[in-house]
Amino acid sequence: MKATGIVRKVDELGRIVVPIELRRSLGIGDRDAVEIYMQDDSIIIKKHQPSCVFCGATENTIDYRDKIVCRDCIENMV
Repeated sequence: MKATGIVRKVDELGRIVVPIELRRSLGIGDRDAVEIYMQDDSIIIKKHQPSCVFCGATENTIDYRDKIVCRDCIENMV
């Protein structure tokens, strides 16, 4: 993990502010979805990448009836 030297406090509602420099470097914009999970003794925050419900691909996906599906899986269904 890369140390940034940035320290933030958790507010009374349990929130933290992710610094703009980190959001810009990760391509996280206002209202973007992020994934939060634990790995060993660390909390990991990363930009959410929607993936195909069938194969897990993140490229060439479309929203089909409120589900994310890649074009290859759609072609295989026909």
